[in-house]
Amino acid sequence: MKNNITLIGMPGAGKSTVGVVLAKVMGYRFVDSDLVIQEKTGKLLSEIIAEKGTEGFLQVEDEINAGLTCEKSVISTGGSAVYGKNAMAHLKEISTVVYLKLPYEKVEKRLGNLKDRGVALKEGQTLKDLYEERCPLYEKYADVVIDADTTSVEDCMRRILDGIKQLAQTED
Repeated sequence: MKNNITLIGMPGAGKSTVGVVLAKVMGYRFVDSDLVIQEKTGKLLSEIIAEKGTEGFLQVEDEINAGLTCEKSVISTGGSAVYGKNAMAHLKEISTVVYLKLPYEKVEKRLGNLKDRGVALKEGQTLKDLYEERCPLYEKYADVVIDADTTSVEDCMRRILDGIKQLAQTED
């Protein structure tokens, strides 16, 4: 029985915002994998990217996410977590993976400075390129896909709970 929920999706999709509320409602812990990475490395995500480059950052992220151990937790991952094969195999093993899906226009609107947010962009890559590259990966790893294009955190949270409930019924 998987008693964790992992949220995946683009930066700005609401993983952290919805994750905190979801954890409260379920009586779970909230784990922000980006903060775990910062804690374990002693550096900001943007500093790791500046130091090691995008590929180096992705290796650090994969390693740390693959080592996450938690029970009864809502895990909010960084948008680039889906590049980590070890991490995603581990997260799928210990949790139900929920993809918060958001149209590109909304992602673009919600994101401020990508560098400040520690978004792992490759040289010359645009946000649109990144979106198109990542969406198939989110779909591939997701147990449940939720339309996160909603005005309220509560509505998004309800959709997640309904999606997990439906998944549990099909697995029984």
